Amino acid sequence: MKLLVTGATGRLGSKVVETLLKKVPSEDLVVSVRNPEKAEGLKVHGVEVRQGNFDDPESMTKAFTGIDRLLMISADGDNDTRIRQHTDTVKAAENAGVKFIAYTSIVNAQETTNFLAPTHKATEAAILKTGIPYSFLRNNWYLENELSSIQAVSQGAPWVTSAGNGKVGWALQQDYAEAAAAVLAGDGHENTIYELSGPLMTMEALAQTVGTVLGKEVTVLQVDDAAYAEAMKQAGVPEFIIPMLVDIQKDIREGTLEVESQGFEQLLGRPVTPIKEAVSQLIKQNS
Repeated sequence: MKLLVTGATGRLGSKVVETLLKKVPSEDLVVSVRNPEKAEGLKVHGVEVRQGNFDDPESMTKAFTGIDRLLMISADGDNDTRIRQHTDTVKAAENAGVKFIAYTSIVNAQETTNFLAPTHKATEAAILKTGIPYSFLRNNWYLENELSSIQAVSQGAPWVTSAGNGKVGWALQQDYAEAAAAVLAGDGHENTIYELSGPLMTMEALAQTVGTVLGKEVTVLQVDDAAYAEAMKQAGVPEFIIPMLVDIQKDIREGTLEVESQGFEQLLGRPVTPIKEAVSQLIKQNS
C-alpha cells in the first residue's frame, strides 16, 4: 500500500509526514514536492521523494503513478490559480489510477461565503466527478495564523481586530496533521466528510487566553476594517497581504468559521488540544 502526501515540505505537510512515519513503514510512504532538494531529510528516513509541480500536470501524473492513497494538501495562491492547479492535479490522480483521495478543504465548504471557499468548492466537485473514493478534511483555522498577533501582544502591543464577536474553531496544525494522517493511513474513511474545528471562541476570548498564558493583561482594540488595514500597514505588513487579512477578519465577523464539530475526536480518539495548552505550545515553539 503506497501512500503519498503532496506539499510535504510545507508547514502542514511536514507534520503529516512526521506523524505518518510513526504509523506506517517508511517504504510505504511517498512524498511529492516541487523542489526535491528540500526533502533530502526525508530520504534518510526511507521515504521516497518524487518531484511534482501543481503547475505541471504531467509531473503530477508521474508522481502519482503506483500510488494507492493520496493526501492532497491545498496549495497557496489566489482562487483562480488554485482552482486551475487543483483541478489539474485531481485529473492527474485519476489518470494515474489513484484509488483514494483525501483533500484538505475548509469548514462548511459547499455553503460558506468565506473568501477562500471557491477553491475548495471547485476541488471537492472535481474529486467527486472522478468517482474515486474520497475524504474531505474540512479544516477550520490554524492557531498558527494568529502567531504575529500573539508575538505583538507579548511585546506589549494591543490585540487589534475587526472580527467583532465572530467565533472561530482554532486548533494547532499538529492536530490537523494527525487527523489527516489518521484518514490517509486508516480504514473506513471512503466517501466521508470531516468538519474539523476546535471549540468555538471569539478573537477577544483568544486574546484573553494568550494573556493568561503570558501572565499579562492584553488590551483588545475592536476597530472597523479600514482601521484594521491601517494598523496592519503601521505594523509593517506588506501592502499586498493586507486585503487578504481584512477579508479574514470580515469572514470571521460574519461567522463563516463558526462551525462546531466532533471531527477531531472521531479521528484522533481524543479531544483537540485545549486552547490554553495549544497557545502555550505555540509560544514555546516560537520563543
